[in-house]
Amino acid sequence: MTQELDVGQPTVIMGDLSHDFVAPDGRSMQVLRDVCITVREKEFFTVVGPSGCGKSTLLNIASGLLRPSDGSVRCLKGDRDLEQREIGYITQDSNLFPWLTVIQNVMMPLEIRRVAKRERVERAREWLGIVGLSEFENHYPRQLSGGMQKRCSIARTMVYEPEVLLMDEPFGALDAITKTMMQKTILDIWQRRQTSVIFITHDLTEAIALSDRVAVMTGRPGRVRATFDVPLQRPRDVYNIVDLPEFKELRRELWHLLETELEH
Repeated sequence: MTQELDVGQPTVIMGDLSHDFVAPDGRSMQVLRDVCITVREKEFFTVVGPSGCGKSTLLNIASGLLRPSDGSVRCLKGDRDLEQREIGYITQDSNLFPWLTVIQNVMMPLEIRRVAKRERVERAREWLGIVGLSEFENHYPRQLSGGMQKRCSIARTMVYEPEVLLMDEPFGALDAITKTMMQKTILDIWQRRQTSVIFITHDLTEAIALSDRVAVMTGRPGRVRATFDVPLQRPRDVYNIVDLPEFKELRRELWHLLETELEH
């Protein structure tokens, strides 16, 4: 277990975040309590925790979609506050527009930003090549497998080169083989772009394989119980990483903390 890393400039700073929801019966329910997280520039930071501990709420606050009940969040590029359009958000659902082709889906964010059509096409095709969908640019989402839809969703987000990437259990609905392949894809993209990432998952293997640091949250109301460095060199081999003794030891430590939370 470690303290905050003393490398790189802060990119996302969450200070004493708390959030309450109002239940249907009118009672207030606290989801997050005094959450403090600092994510560094170019860092892959993962959050794990029991179901219902506020992990998705945390990302909604970081993205600007939700205002916290208390505390603050800043997304920075150097000394400048990032605008909401400079933050990418990938959810468990691919959320592709079914009436648009693959390339039209990927170009959509650039069209919203009024990028010239020729550049839109060039950048969309570049990212379709990166995620391995070049041959499917004229297909519709219904003609793609679940993994291919996720690749298209990733390309659509990365095409406008966000400074901060938020990912909420993006591979949770995929089968084991496709999930591992997508983990390899996102690591390759991260190595290429070096975007600051906040990643949410229930999968401890996934958390360790992808991350520089992993934060473990308590049960509701969620707070950060501990943060761990991942002592594994990059680039990572996601197919064989589970065989490493450092991986096994860290997984035991993470599971021990989560197990105590689940028993409460």
